Amino acid sequence: MPRPFVLLSAAVSLDGYLDTRPGEDRLLLSNAADFDRVDSVRASVDAILVGAGTLRADNPRLLVNSPERRAARVASGLPEYPLKVTITGTGDLDPAWKFWHHGGKKLVLAVGDEAIGKARANLGDLATIQGIPTEATWQTALDILGDVYGVQRLMVEGGGTIHTQLLEEALADELQLVIAPLLVGQSDAVRMLGPANYLGGPSARLRLLETKPIGDVVLLRYAPKDISMEPR
Repeated sequence: MPRPFVLLSAAVSLDGYLDTRPGEDRLLLSNAADFDRVDSVRASVDAILVGAGTLRADNPRLLVNSPERRAARVASGLPEYPLKVTITGTGDLDPAWKFWHHGGKKLVLAVGDEAIGKARANLGDLATIQGIPTEATWQTALDILGDVYGVQRLMVEGGGTIHTQLLEEALADELQLVIAPLLVGQSDAVRMLGPANYLGGPSARLRLLETKPIGDVVLLRYAPKDISMEPR
């Protein structure tokens, strides 16, 4: 089976931050209407992936919240919830996190032998542990998600390091970015993207697929692999 279609999803402030500085209360960037849109996107995919750092910082359940959408998944022959996936390079995963105790099946992509051992020791039977090599990590991870777990559409909800890596390696097929009318202004806050050698370099222009106001936020959909060096 081919690699999954990779959809990156994030909400950022006007100055490009996912959150305030570490240790502060989580910043809610979006609004109720957009949270419902995200729920509909979650219901449309086979798997949702977040990094272990996001689990540590936010302790999310990462569910499809709408009973109607879950029922529609079941009626179409899908599991009630998408597969929930996290990736770790250390295996330092807390078994008390909400992620393990809500929704359907959980999968840990553990990078390297040490992470595999620690993840298994920490989680027991709370999740399937899948080893991933330290080289060509994301290419291998996507191959395994497609070939072994049958994932055709993968939604990636962060954090920023994962978004950066997937964009740098030209592995993201779509970016859904919500811009919130907030200014964080903290130099040590959590940024959406970090330094990287992005496809085409600084002058490359991604193809815009859609713009959509949703209350006081705006959804921008881009095709990251479709770049041009000229304004479209």
